[in-house]
Amino acid sequence: MKKVLSVTFMVTLVCATLFASGGTQQSGGSQRSSGTSATGQVVQKEAITDTVLNQLGLERSGSTYRFKQTKSITVEVFDRGLDGGRSKPEDNFYTNWIKAGMLRDHNIAVTFKPVGRWTEIDELNNLLAAGTAPDICVTYNYPTIQAYANMGGVLDLNPYINRYVDLFPNIWGWLGEEFINYDRDPKTQQLWALEGRISNDAGQNVFVRSDWLKKLNMAEPTTLDEFYKMLCAFRDNAQLLLGNDANMMTPFIMGQDVGWQARNLIVSFLPDNMTDRDWFIYGFDDRHLGRPGSVANEIAVKSAMRVLNKWYNENLIWKDFALYGSGDTTQDNLTKSGYVGAFMQNWDVPYRDGKNSITAALHTNVGPDANFIAVHSFPNNAGRNVQVSGPMVDRKVFFPSSNKEPVASLFYLDWIHKQENLFYLQFGDAGVTHQVMPNGAVQGIATTGEKIINSPNNIDYTTLINGIKMPTEDLKVKSMVLAYSEVDLSIVEQAYARASAPRNDFGKANVGVIESEEGMGQVLDNKRNAIYAKAIPASVAQFDSVFDSGYRDWLGSGGQAIIDERAAKWKEFYGDKTSVSD
Repeated sequence: MKKVLSVTFMVTLVCATLFASGGTQQSGGSQRSSGTSATGQVVQKEAITDTVLNQLGLERSGSTYRFKQTKSITVEVFDRGLDGGRSKPEDNFYTNWIKAGMLRDHNIAVTFKPVGRWTEIDELNNLLAAGTAPDICVTYNYPTIQAYANMGGVLDLNPYINRYVDLFPNIWGWLGEEFINYDRDPKTQQLWALEGRISNDAGQNVFVRSDWLKKLNMAEPTTLDEFYKMLCAFRDNAQLLLGNDANMMTPFIMGQDVGWQARNLIVSFLPDNMTDRDWFIYGFDDRHLGRPGSVANEIAVKSAMRVLNKWYNENLIWKDFALYGSGDTTQDNLTKSGYVGAFMQNWDVPYRDGKNSITAALHTNVGPDANFIAVHSFPNNAGRNVQVSGPMVDRKVFFPSSNKEPVASLFYLDWIHKQENLFYLQFGDAGVTHQVMPNGAVQGIATTGEKIINSPNNIDYTTLINGIKMPTEDLKVKSMVLAYSEVDLSIVEQAYARASAPRNDFGKANVGVIESEEGMGQVLDNKRNAIYAKAIPASVAQFDSVFDSGYRDWLGSGGQAIIDERAAKWKEFYGDKTSVSD
């Protein structure tokens, strides 16, 4: 990859050298002074004077700023396919609305470039390697950004976002210092990405069929053992629950991404008193592989996989789980058809997408009583059902070095997150895609045709926010619940409450670059998934040897080097402390 990029990045590196040595660099017709983060100096906020505006090619336009000459930028947008009546992600009512607004308010022409939601890392790598990446790129995978930044392929945002603070009030108002500079290197001050924020703290849920529980006269499972007995009851009563389709019985379903779709189970084996230090050192893998567990001499993931191995061997888990990756609809189709008793996913998955939701399909295919409810079934070693996470960050937004309009690109992000623009993107037109309730909450209306919202609250266009933004927390929660039109709202309320609290949150350890992580994200993710694909179906007697062999391979392929470097970095910046706030 480095060989492919070397010629493309040579120009970038030469420019960076000239800039660092005291020259000036043209960027979209503007001029900026030397001595910024490229030399390890903190960028100072600059007053927006007429001189600065002239340097940037801007003029004042009411309360904002407009380019004198039209600028053109390209913006990545996730492509989720056209199922369920979705429109083209790069060409639809909302993209046209954004384009018109950006041209009107800032004289910026916007072109959207679709990237597959479930193949985004591979596609983004190809675009970056070819030098054809959009000016504004979005990814959940920070190591991809760091790998290209190390080769000169990513633009340092520090000289822009921290220098021209007053040009971007909506970005600063939403993200603030913490999330804007979340990834800024403590030594070089380089900032390769902005971290989007998650607007609510709801995590993941364990979902079970409430109508099946009722038929079997069973209470909601509150422990791991009760959950297991429930799955056994589903299996053993397939004829009662599914009739002629009894052979389709799937007590528990998950796909290839076991680390995500069994997350609640895995988290239950994390020790309740885990420290910031351990969270960080073993935190490269966002599916928790490597993190210590509450069972003696066993990492948390292995304890969870041991449970899944038992379930698999007792015909409680979908046998084809390892064949279906993210984005494949087979798992959803089986669930919608009414064959599935339980699964784990994001807090609202059964209720999303209105008439295309799992719940709506169940009501059509099975009956109005067929619902998935959220349960608390996996208490940890302190007896608590907890959500665990670091700071509430989401997608990472970065500009490749091929971006010639960084200021215009930041204006795009700022415009999107202006409150009235954000509200329209998230809710659309009153009477068409939403209605305002007497208490001020907003209720979504399932919509087809031109104004269909392709992703929940248009998350694919509200780049720096995951979730909705409302004037108050109370209105936000009430509006979130009202967004689900095909299900009893009390079910949604319970799901939100159970996915929100209690929480074990961990602080951000700011230690700069972890060099051993460069380019390793996808490699180690694939090896992790391969461990699960082999260990879960193994015989109970062979489970330990199969899991341990795969885990040793994961460690030897780069996992251990990352853990060791993270431990050294923690020691360098935090010494013997166990908390970032000590």
